[in-house]
Amino acid sequence: MKIYFASDFHLGIPDHDSSLKREKLLVSWLEMVKKDADEIFLMGDIFDFWFEYKTVIPKGFARLFGKIAEITDQGIPVYLFRGNHDIWAFDYFEKELGISLQREAIIREWAGRRFFLSHGDGLGPGDNGYKFLKKVFEFKPNQWLFRWLHPDIGTRLALYFSRISRYANELRDQKERIDFGKIDLSKERLYVFAETYLKSYPSIDYFIFGHRHIPVQLPLDGKSQFVNLGDWVTNYSYAVFDGETLNLMTYQGGRPEFLHDFN
Repeated sequence: MKIYFASDFHLGIPDHDSSLKREKLLVSWLEMVKKDADEIFLMGDIFDFWFEYKTVIPKGFARLFGKIAEITDQGIPVYLFRGNHDIWAFDYFEKELGISLQREAIIREWAGRRFFLSHGDGLGPGDNGYKFLKKVFEFKPNQWLFRWLHPDIGTRLALYFSRISRYANELRDQKERIDFGKIDLSKERLYVFAETYLKSYPSIDYFIFGHRHIPVQLPLDGKSQFVNLGDWVTNYSYAVFDGETLNLMTYQGGRPEFLHDFN
């Protein structure tokens, strides 16, 4: 058994050439994992911005789409969680690529182990500003209004605000990568969410999230584990469950390696 999890590719930034290089590496990784994958989970923010008009989708990503279609055509299930950057994914991936689109957190079980799976945005205490914006973005009349913007205008506007947000977040995350081993985990929203959830549902063995861009695997109560998948902007990290253990790996350099330390 091999179940693969990866997140936060943010294709489209910072420029075409860099994004294309990252996309080719992702396609290479998918080519590798399809040889033994039972299921593949892409846990959100595949693109830095994605919006499906009725008859138009964002330009690019042909290599990735072709590889995913090849994998699903072979009967390997691929799941895509909507993240905060691709929240406006609707039915294109399901109809054209055979992907199962996940809009909410799900619980799955393999080999007697229970997994809580979510991109992670909006979970945990605080972050009320984003939680409000998420409701605004998911409000169907607002999606309808955005569709009336010409795709060139809508996409450029969204990418502009996305890059501003990404720059600010990367500065914060760079500091937290250095200090993560020292900070109070009670301030980490997703970790707190997992701790709280576990009190009501103690049967969960693994909590797997994206969103935070920091690859880390931590114990929760001596039995369960908190896993953040990291990203493919700086870490090229992913997780694999083989029916016995779950390991964080990196594909940096085009070959799989154990990710023992993310610093």
